Amino acid sequence: MTLARRFTAFLSALMIVALVGCAPTEKRAGTGQYIDDAMITAKVKGALVADPELKATEIQVDTFKGTVQLSGFVAAPEHVQKAERLVRDIAGVKSVKNDIAIKR
Repeated sequence: MTLARRFTAFLSALMIVALVGCAPTEKRAGTGQYIDDAMITAKVKGALVADPELKATEIQVDTFKGTVQLSGFVAAPEHVQKAERLVRDIAGVKSVKNDIAIKR
């Protein structure tokens, strides 16, 4: 084999390994999904910050494959439902797991 063919074969094998390594699995999002989840997280955080009743700094947001998980603390029981309603209205959100607790 010539050097050029070996180099081409090496690059092809490397590309295949890279594509398989970036493939999404049940427990890991692919590159495109990761970017989509990051955008959803940013929109959720923006919506929480924009609400004057919620202390957005005390609510954590994690997104995986369109499922948003909320955790942290709020001052009143109605704030738990309000935060969830805000999140459900955001485009791209498939479901919400609400683990927000009320401060006592």
